[in-house]
Amino acid sequence: MTTVADILDVLEALAPTGMKMDWDNVGLLCGSRKKEVEQVLVALDPFEDVCDEAVEWGADVIVTHHPLIFRPVANVTDETSVGRVIERLCSAGICAVNAHTNLDCAPGGVNDELAAVLGLRDVTVLQPSGTDAQGRPWGLLRGGETDEQPLAEFLQTVKRTLGCPGLRYVDGGKPVRRVAVGGGSCADEMLEAVAAGCDTFVTADVRYNQFWDAHDLGLNLIDAGHFYTENPVTRVLADTLKNAFPDISVKISETHTDCMKYA
Repeated sequence: MTTVADILDVLEALAPTGMKMDWDNVGLLCGSRKKEVEQVLVALDPFEDVCDEAVEWGADVIVTHHPLIFRPVANVTDETSVGRVIERLCSAGICAVNAHTNLDCAPGGVNDELAAVLGLRDVTVLQPSGTDAQGRPWGLLRGGETDEQPLAEFLQTVKRTLGCPGLRYVDGGKPVRRVAVGGGSCADEMLEAVAAGCDTFVTADVRYNQFWDAHDLGLNLIDAGHFYTENPVTRVLADTLKNAFPDISVKISETHTDCMKYA
């Protein structure tokens, strides 16, 4: 019999909670560790579409990257989306589990998968925060090599491999050769990318002034979207759980997509 506690143990091995940022909220955020698990729904976010899909499919637990509860919750009512999700999950007996910044930093997590999807070679952790139980360095950003190419060519690779409908970018005036990646909101780390000798940085949620900073630094800065730079990790979560628990059903959400659209 597989329980939520067993799921948590596997996620802890994949992305130890000690790797999370101090402000983060990870682990079991709704439900019981004792809950028996036969079906797991994996998604990037625990939003209402995922909640509805989990109920309709009969999932016992949802495993996501982003946390169900991120900021303190003053109440649980149907007047907020978080309240509605918590209320519906509890009514259906569905647990909610997540691995967030610990999965960003962990070996084989968000940023290793992003680098792999983009086809980068000789990938390393930029400015490691430490080593894991296996002696592997861990940290937030990754850097890797690609065949030297014009920025315009690499932009098409990013769009194609991540499936994003559009990109925001600034041309740093250099061809693409060494690329840093940081899925989600990692633009604050661009100086780390520059210090590591990267000419290009793929991330998301870039602010206006950060594009100008990159321009002045001569850095190709690409905003490929929060959803698209992190969603590849859902495959990692699903595959990890399938390998650990071959007797239960694990699937990636079929309904969850980016809510941002491009005209």
